[in-house]
Amino acid sequence: MTQDTWSIGELAAGTGVPVKTLRYYSDSGLLPVAARSTGGHRRFGPEAWERIRLIRRLRALDTPIATITQMVTGERSFGELVTTELETVQERLTELRWRQATLESLDDCPSDERLRRLEILSRVQRLPQAHRTLTDHWHRELPATMPRRRLDIMIAMLSPDPPRDPDPATVLAYAELHLLISTPSFTRWTQDHDEEMRDAPAFYGEIDEAAALTTAALARGLPPGAGDAVNAFVSAHARARRESDTPAFRAFLYGLVSRSSGFDPRLERYWALVGTVTGGRVLNMTVAHRWLTDGLSISIAGSAPSVSRSRPASVKARTGQGSWGSRY
Repeated sequence: MTQDTWSIGELAAGTGVPVKTLRYYSDSGLLPVAARSTGGHRRFGPEAWERIRLIRRLRALDTPIATITQMVTGERSFGELVTTELETVQERLTELRWRQATLESLDDCPSDERLRRLEILSRVQRLPQAHRTLTDHWHRELPATMPRRRLDIMIAMLSPDPPRDPDPATVLAYAELHLLISTPSFTRWTQDHDEEMRDAPAFYGEIDEAAALTTAALARGLPPGAGDAVNAFVSAHARARRESDTPAFRAFLYGLVSRSSGFDPRLERYWALVGTVTGGRVLNMTVAHRWLTDGLSISIAGSAPSVSRSRPASVKARTGQGSWGSRY
């Protein structure tokens, strides 16, 4: 006579899985009961054997019981389970690499520096939260008048993701970014663009052209000088202030940008740290700002050496510090 149901003890004997574990699988919904004996004991159908083999294989990969239950009940496919588990493993590996780099950073420093590093490194051990701290900060500090696309780009540049495979220097740099944004008044001094914000989309459109030209010049290793990048930069500010691009306006603009937040040493330090974290993949905006400012100075010297550096008459009644458009 062919057997069509099995007791939990028979399944345990045939699979090597303890009765207690099989009972837990059954209670969790992983091992449906096919019938009950006259005494009320569980009986399992032929599909139970394959189900147990599947559970054992997935458990060998440390797949959680709850996840396996979702798969066998049809809530998610096997492919979705693999994708989710792979993402989880990658997150764990990143956390372990991050912890390793943190410990190496603490190990490779003088004893009197170790406590200082510990204090700042402890800020960035919860990686998703650490990244969110940066993005939340810049969402608060960047101007609401900035076009959405540019705002997203700036926040992405200023709030880099934690590297997946960091070294000690990278972990320390990421921690120091958090130390800087927690410094009182770190970005309050950047609120300096009211004049240009009257028509923010148009202003940023022209500034983007200047940024692209400056990035290309820096990538080619060109020294600062008069040229298309400076002209686009001046044009953006002149249009925003309803001025003409004249030697007098250039002298006025140079006076503003040379004193702007782009030269604040804290901001220079921040962009240098971003460069360390990203491996130099993000343009250092303070380097670009300095290159443009030097180029503006050269353009003034070359075109009108006798021009006064005072404010043009048409803008004497207006105030505001210029920088390179994003204030960073």
